[in-house]
Amino acid sequence: MTHATHASPDAGGVSHLKRLKQQRVMPGFGLTLGLSMLYLSLVVLIPLSALFFKTFTLSFDDFWIAVSSPRVMASYRLTFGAAFLAALFNLFTGLLLAWVLVRYEFPGKKIVDALVDLPFALPTAVAGISLTALLAGNGWIGSYLEAWGIQVAFTPAGVVVALIFIGIPFVVRTVQPVLEDAEKELEEAATCLGATPWQTFLKVILPTITPALLTGFAMAFARAIGEYGSVIFIAGNMPMVSEITSLIIIGKLEQYDFAGATAVAVVMLIGSFILLMVINLLQAWQRKRAGMKS
Repeated sequence: MTHATHASPDAGGVSHLKRLKQQRVMPGFGLTLGLSMLYLSLVVLIPLSALFFKTFTLSFDDFWIAVSSPRVMASYRLTFGAAFLAALFNLFTGLLLAWVLVRYEFPGKKIVDALVDLPFALPTAVAGISLTALLAGNGWIGSYLEAWGIQVAFTPAGVVVALIFIGIPFVVRTVQPVLEDAEKELEEAATCLGATPWQTFLKVILPTITPALLTGFAMAFARAIGEYGSVIFIAGNMPMVSEITSLIIIGKLEQYDFAGATAVAVVMLIGSFILLMVINLLQAWQRKRAGMKS
């Protein structure tokens, strides 16, 4: 009497899983993870660790004096305040520009689309010199503004203008692909149901692009906080008035106060990290809410 042997379903499932593991698109997870962590450590973690270790050479009293002097506090207010205002302005203008580039056809569209990336390619020092030449009292635009009693160059307003210039591509390039992939059928359905264009934008389009808007805002904000080259020319660098924190750090380094410079840099790093973490949590909440609605 012969007995036929059959593979159990469980055994077949296990062998199928093994085949799937062997057919990974990117094999060698352990090796790739190790190389990724090594690269991350060399480029990010080790430099940041050195920043903290150098700061720890200060006593708490010396650290507090270095990071809370009136001049440094004034630079914090200007740096974070100007970065926030510039990112907020770019949030709206970047959305408008992305909308025009995606939804409309007009002569010179490709030129405008290429100009959006100009702040990425243009050296920041060149951008600062150009903006100063335009907005100074004897500049093409600044001469007309000063006739109305408005001074932009060498004031905090000039800092905001420079940060707007270098930050707007982040919002446009983040929102643009999301608008291109948006389902126009939903907009058409809303219109057929009697929704006005404004209602369609608020109820259909805006929830879809909100995560991208927040991402663009976060990137523009983070970029503005660490900006140096385009700001120093147009800011005027007057202590307590138009001096950014990056210039404070450079000044301490030139005076060989390395620990003081790293202390101020650590405060900037922690502040930026907290703000970006809050924005990432808002993005996650927005995605979760959108998933629950769908």
